[in-house]
Amino acid sequence: MEVVEFSPTPEQYAWTFGGVAPIRHVRPGSLLRLWTEDAFCGNLRDITDLPSRALTMPFVNPQTGPFYVDGSEPGDTLALHFVDLTPARDWAASATIPFFGGLTGTDRTAMLQPALDERTWIYHVNSARNSVEFVAHASDFRLELPMSPMLGTVGTAPAAGEARSSLVPDTFGGNMDTPEMRAGATCFLAVNVPGALFSVGDGHYRQGEGEACGTAVEGAMHVTMLVDLIKGGAPAWPRIETDDHLASVGSSRPLEDAWRAGQRDMISWFGELYGLDPLDGYQLLTQISEAPLANVVDANYSSVTKVAKRLLPTATAYQGMHQKMRQLAATIG
Repeated sequence: MEVVEFSPTPEQYAWTFGGVAPIRHVRPGSLLRLWTEDAFCGNLRDITDLPSRALTMPFVNPQTGPFYVDGSEPGDTLALHFVDLTPARDWAASATIPFFGGLTGTDRTAMLQPALDERTWIYHVNSARNSVEFVAHASDFRLELPMSPMLGTVGTAPAAGEARSSLVPDTFGGNMDTPEMRAGATCFLAVNVPGALFSVGDGHYRQGEGEACGTAVEGAMHVTMLVDLIKGGAPAWPRIETDDHLASVGSSRPLEDAWRAGQRDMISWFGELYGLDPLDGYQLLTQISEAPLANVVDANYSSVTKVAKRLLPTATAYQGMHQKMRQLAATIG
């Protein structure tokens, strides 16, 4: 197995999906050990660091990559399995940002009210207890929360020569912000350009569904992942397989269109796995689907359609790639 270790320097960060030359070539079947910076580029370190002063747009949400996967061509399916996600710092940050978030006026939802006050919260990591601590600003309230590391952004280069901000989720993946993107999960993405040109980043030490204020517990991350390739079969939307669930992530505005995209793609997946026609798949999905929100704050919203495997007949998705990667992951130290 080829092992690729890479930690980008600031001048090597990618700020878009597409439009960036590959930082490395990797072979299908490779193991990658990566480091990713937090969405704030490490600039929020204290509660006195406010986003309007510490952040420089559009240089937020830096990505590690892109990686050129040898042999991948448009129409193929890229498989990314997350073996391990480990916080790379003993602190992380979250914040309210002017005119950004689910419960404030924004540039798209124009209101007469002024922006919500800026605040920065610093979460201290307790590695021994595998937890982070929330500390309120306006009272002495404190709360220990279990860590649940995930990656907010996982994506390939879009088709047709597009370059999309690393803040945007769409058919290519990108800034989906779903807690489903955690260790033990396999993500399936469409290859849209030769080499796939995938990047990852935006580590979250934990995040609630919906990412309501627009920022999770944002932290630098050590990422261990397996990369493989399936010829053909590119999904219309990002798909995720875990030991217990199948999931599809749709991204759009309004939110119901993001939900529809994920639902429609899961019906297509039922057709691939079980030969169900769309209306039979529609009926089945209606009775067994879960619909956790990923985010309701990004340039596009993201909605997950999720189905428990225990409710379905045993089936092999993508030539059993998830099972193969899980078995291989178990051998990695």
